[in-house]
Amino acid sequence: MTQTDTLPWYREPWPWLLMAGPAAVVVAGFATLWIAVSSSDGLVADDYYKQGLAINQTLKRESVAAQHGFRAGAQFAEDGRRISVRLDAGPGAALPATLQMQIVHPTRAGRDGLVMLRQTAPGSYEGVGPALTQGRWMLILQDQQSTWRLDGAMVAPHQGTVNLSPASSK
Repeated sequence: MTQTDTLPWYREPWPWLLMAGPAAVVVAGFATLWIAVSSSDGLVADDYYKQGLAINQTLKRESVAAQHGFRAGAQFAEDGRRISVRLDAGPGAALPATLQMQIVHPTRAGRDGLVMLRQTAPGSYEGVGPALTQGRWMLILQDQQSTWRLDGAMVAPHQGTVNLSPASSK
């Protein structure tokens, strides 16, 4: 009679190989659950109907900016926080003492920022904004009363001037 030495099951490679697949799926499922719970979906708006109605107001503000001949150029310092804006206006248009610049991330509303720009010289404004992460950003420049609006886009980090103009003239 021959005697065979058998190893316990946990010493054999095949059970571990067969269990590796389902174990990897369980780990991936928990990782996906953690991502879904910890991050918000910035693409879904609660007030999408109101946002749709506000499009006409935005178009009106852009046409007011075009009528006054507003154009602007924004420059970001090396650290990406200090912002200098040069605002040009048509004849007879008054330049405000302060401006607001919204820095908007296209998909993550939690990263958006609002910068108050103070006039340092006629047509020149400066302010300090939030630190920008790499990626695409939209810039919206307007007066404090929101009577006109200029738009622009950039990819951070940005060197040079970002041109802001009414969307109707682009």
